[in-house]
Amino acid sequence: MRRTAEDVDAYLHGDDVAPDLARTDAVVRDVLPGLSRSLWRGVFWGGTEQVIIGYGDIVQPRPRGADVEWFLVGLAQQRRHLSLYVNAVEDGAYLGRRYADRLGRAKVGAASISFARLDDLDEAVLREMLAHAGRSLDEGTPPTA
Repeated sequence: MRRTAEDVDAYLHGDDVAPDLARTDAVVRDVLPGLSRSLWRGVFWGGTEQVIIGYGDIVQPRPRGADVEWFLVGLAQQRRHLSLYVNAVEDGAYLGRRYADRLGRAKVGAASISFARLDDLDEAVLREMLAHAGRSLDEGTPPTA
């Protein structure tokens, strides 16, 4: 995946973009207003072509190979759901896992949170988790589990 120079707002207003993607983007921007926001495109893990809105620039260490430029929080539209990627860790666990039981109707992986609609999530808990992720940047916490 590579960061592009494409306009995120233009992408969000495209014909094939779900309204909940823009609604979720607004929540992320409201909680994390000072973070950079850019569009990433390319082949994601698992070999699928993806478009991800990335918020906040980080360097993510990899267990094998060179560190990679990445984002603290990412938001993507999938075929049947939205994916939120929270690349922040506390005490060796990704924040998504720490908040999983309180987030609402979502499937939580390591750094990924999948949900059908923003209304399926407890927005107060989502905001709490995003703010927690933002603090990890301020504290210089490495984004690895």
